[in-house]
Amino acid sequence: MIRHIPSLEKLNSMNSNTLMETLSIKFTEVGTDFLKATMPVNASTHQPMGLLHGGASAALIESIGSLGSALCVDLEKEAIVGLEINANHIKGVKSGMVHAKGKLLHCGKSTHLWQVEIKNDLEELICIGRLTVMVIQKKSKH
Repeated sequence: MIRHIPSLEKLNSMNSNTLMETLSIKFTEVGTDFLKATMPVNASTHQPMGLLHGGASAALIESIGSLGSALCVDLEKEAIVGLEINANHIKGVKSGMVHAKGKLLHCGKSTHLWQVEIKNDLEELICIGRLTVMVIQKKSKH
């Protein structure tokens, strides 16, 4: 479970100078077992055919799961790293905003599993993905 819930302002400030800032990903809601975010569908997130790039969807999935897992651990003692990601692209989208909700399915000592649904402005499912995150114990500084 998410151990501490920071303000959305704090969460979004962490995007500065990252891929999330480049893709204009904004976190919009956080709970004890979920995280929501939006991303615009525009020239920055398009593939050459004018549709939302699958890699942008994958980046959104990883952004939600990785940040969500960071909120589940003690970052003084542990680090989180993406272990595996998959995405099934269901429907194309050319413009507007996509809305993603990541749900924490498993929160173990060594792995976390997130499922993320991405929907368009009409609330139609366009992509569903899963991210497995590994929790690594940081080495103590002696």
